[in-house]
Amino acid sequence: MAQDPRSREFRGNRILDALPSDVRERVFSHMTPISLKNRTVLFEPGQVLTHVHFPVSGVISLVTPFDDGSSVEVATIGNEGIIGVPLIEGGSLAVRAIAQVAGTTLRMKTATFLAEVGRGGVLGDLVQNYTQALFGQISQAAACNRLHSNEERLSRWLLMSHDRVGTDEFHITHEFLGQTLGARRATVTLSMGVLQAAGLIRYRRGMVTILDRAGLEEVSCECYAVIREVLERGMSRHAERAWRSHE
Repeated sequence: MAQDPRSREFRGNRILDALPSDVRERVFSHMTPISLKNRTVLFEPGQVLTHVHFPVSGVISLVTPFDDGSSVEVATIGNEGIIGVPLIEGGSLAVRAIAQVAGTTLRMKTATFLAEVGRGGVLGDLVQNYTQALFGQISQAAACNRLHSNEERLSRWLLMSHDRVGTDEFHITHEFLGQTLGARRATVTLSMGVLQAAGLIRYRRGMVTILDRAGLEEVSCECYAVIREVLERGMSRHAERAWRSHE
């Protein structure tokens, strides 16, 4: 089988990259690359999921919106995962998926995705591992949102985004962070000012620059390390399963 050039051009999603070459080629034949701008909404709560997305770059938030227009983030997804994993065809999720940092995803129809997962094997195992890691992240974020300060939560979000985008500078607005963290814009502005005054970040015209990664980790609550460990554990299972499939 001739190699699909997209499988070379759009490497970067850690689940897809862990697939054996024959499975990866088959899966890529059903995928379409999608560019996401900031604030692009992939789906709303209760909306039937017609597609799943495998991020190659950027950061997508899963947020719970409320009737008063506020929202709070329950998870973030980058190139380690999948957006919109349905349990059944025609299913939905109780969250909104929205791009916080612009990037690229590889989109697949839900029916095709479920059929591929239903084959079992490597992809099915990887999806199961990732879903468990995602639930772990959601549980930890729920506790974090309840117990920790805005500066701690903001530091956690910046660190997780820094891990995913692979660059020290990325675009984000106070307004959007306020919606994500469930805080007023003025509160986020104050927290950003605290981090900037400490020399940990620079914020200018919607661009955040990470200046002191180690210092930001000290300010962040323990939830960052917990969530990162949960996700990395899932990734190590990806690598182990892919290695065994090539034996």
